[in-house]
Amino acid sequence: MSGPALRKIDSHSAIHEAALNEAIELTNLLDQLVIKEQHKKALEVGYILVEQWETRTLRHAEEEEAGLYKEIVKDNPDLQSEITALTRDHNLLRIIIKDIKEKFNKEKTISDNIVQLFQSLIIIDELHNQKEMEVLPEH
Repeated sequence: MSGPALRKIDSHSAIHEAALNEAIELTNLLDQLVIKEQHKKALEVGYILVEQWETRTLRHAEEEEAGLYKEIVKDNPDLQSEITALTRDHNLLRIIIKDIKEKFNKEKTISDNIVQLFQSLIIIDELHNQKEMEVLPEH
């Protein structure tokens, strides 16, 4: 069973919006630090950004998958393909975060490519959030 905040569209949307806005702000900061060649600060922000994605968005995704998504499919089996697509979005986020962490361990610096990966997380999450709000009924 999922928590009450996940079952109400307004509160669920607010959870998404807060996490995404935080990620956008941190990614913009990261981009500026890379442009200004402030590599040490950029690396610190990069690690913070990975933690932010893992603790805010991906932990939320786990809660959705463990409870809410199962409840929705149980109540409305016709939504199975949409729920599968939403879960795939979560998996894409996980894959990109894993890739970023591997690049951190290998490169020990923030490259333009890593900034682009963070930006891709934002795009995927924005599209995911829009679709999720269309699919999710008031629970």
